[in-house]
Amino acid sequence: MTADHSEAITLGLHDASPQHMVDAMADNVVVEMGWGRLIFGQTFAEPEKLAEVLRHEGLGRRDICIYAREPHVLVSMAPAELFIDPSHTYRLRFTEKDEPAPPPTGFSVRELASAEEADEVNRVYVRCGMVPAPVDVLWENHTSNKSLDYLVAVRDDDGSLVGTVTGVDHARLFSDPEDGSSLWTLAVDPTTSLPGVGAALTRALAGLYRERGRAYMDLSVTHDNAAAIGLYEKLGFERVPVMAVKRKNAINEPLFTHPPETVEDLNPYARIIADEAMRRGIWVEVLDAGAGEMRLSHGGRSVITRESLSEYTSAVAMARCDDKRLTRRLVSEKGIAVPKGRLATFDEHDHAFLEEVGDVVVKPTRGEQGKGITVGVNGPDELDAALVRAREEHPNVLIEQRAPGDDLRLVVIDGRVVAAALRKPAEVVGTGHHTVRELIEAQSRRRAAATGGESRIPIDAVTEATVAEAGWSFDDVLPEGERLRVRRTANLHQGGTIHDVTATVNQHLCEVAVTAAAAIGIPVTGIDLLVPDVTGTDYVFIEANERPGLANHEPQPTAKAFVDYLFPGSPALPQAWTPEESQ
Repeated sequence: MTADHSEAITLGLHDASPQHMVDAMADNVVVEMGWGRLIFGQTFAEPEKLAEVLRHEGLGRRDICIYAREPHVLVSMAPAELFIDPSHTYRLRFTEKDEPAPPPTGFSVRELASAEEADEVNRVYVRCGMVPAPVDVLWENHTSNKSLDYLVAVRDDDGSLVGTVTGVDHARLFSDPEDGSSLWTLAVDPTTSLPGVGAALTRALAGLYRERGRAYMDLSVTHDNAAAIGLYEKLGFERVPVMAVKRKNAINEPLFTHPPETVEDLNPYARIIADEAMRRGIWVEVLDAGAGEMRLSHGGRSVITRESLSEYTSAVAMARCDDKRLTRRLVSEKGIAVPKGRLATFDEHDHAFLEEVGDVVVKPTRGEQGKGITVGVNGPDELDAALVRAREEHPNVLIEQRAPGDDLRLVVIDGRVVAAALRKPAEVVGTGHHTVRELIEAQSRRRAAATGGESRIPIDAVTEATVAEAGWSFDDVLPEGERLRVRRTANLHQGGTIHDVTATVNQHLCEVAVTAAAAIGIPVTGIDLLVPDVTGTDYVFIEANERPGLANHEPQPTAKAFVDYLFPGSPALPQAWTPEESQ
């Protein structure tokens, strides 16, 4: 067997653990997980050897040492390189009285089925801010290492992967005399509307080890992750005095150092840029954390940014984006298709236009985050109400013919599309015992947690009207598996979700976005189109955003492209995993 050190047992890519087992517990056990190594400290007799294994962590990896016999002594072997992880260990003890888990709603949990699914597992990892693993390592571990168990949660309707968890069977791995097991890398796609995915994955893994006769299942959770801790305690986990030790690296830096307080306070849209800049050695000075405003300095040059808006975007370009009526005219002059529309006059001419086109979108000519926009207006009373809502945001209101299709956001940076994503309106999935209001509130909490508080579903007249349009009320109990769209607009700030399509979007749509950005004269922008099919060429232009949220498009390298634009030639550190380019 191969290992970083000749006396360590490394399991993973080529080892099937049942063959190596002996009556006594194996020595110096290290498991290759792809994203890093799991190092079982209780199998090491000498802390010096354990410290040496940790010190040989690979670049871009995240090794974890768990169950070290004396973690404080271990850290003292290399205090400049090792630290005690600020996480709690929780244990679920199995008993004969354990009740069977309730069946999940809208999805099922099963074993990993293919290498292609392993690639989807990686995408969920990245969306959750976790370190991905080479697909071949994940798949070989699953097929060849009987001590590792990979479970996935897949939707019933389209088979898409929405969550994953990895388990380690300690008894199979190193003849653990305690008959233990552990849970690792629980990840749920933050864009999913399905409730209970994390709990179902945890219960399924626990059920697997209970059936094998294991005594307990452990997991490690960051001490300040209140939501996760609440879930685990609800499932019956209890804290145990077990610590983990990690190596001081760039990935773990937030765990053992204190970045400037104002950097930590940045919202996700500014923080992703700050993190990318700091990784390159670019100095970051936060000017206004609440506004996401920073001064980035490198090589004797400084640039002020406000999230993805920088000094290189002119005031003229900003004004053009801000005025949706002007934006329409500029892109239309370049041959870009725009929906039929008019500036509202708040009289019978507005109603005549509605009668002519049949279905409209009403929006203020200036504004952001979807405020004041009403989609799907097809009656005179609805039009009057929509005009009032829009006028509250800005005196000038635009009425446009509603075009069919999905909302496509294309991020253009320095004349190139670096990310493409479909934005879908907020929806909930019925459980058979929760009201529509309860489902909306729960989904809103999940969206807020996944976006740093940026995305929430308003409980307002628009949501109520959207629900009523589908034949429901806030107090109705939605049947199990029933999907209900609760907002008409796909704006992220109103609970919408975003789904990456960079690899499949038609090149013609990318060319339209680049042309629109050039017509406006803006170097960094989010171009919104309505498209019947992202792989086709049909579209209509909706609007341009002068400050697109780059964090919404991970794992696409939007922050990298933005910092490349600001500081050409600045060194970018190698990444553990890079998504395929779409062009």
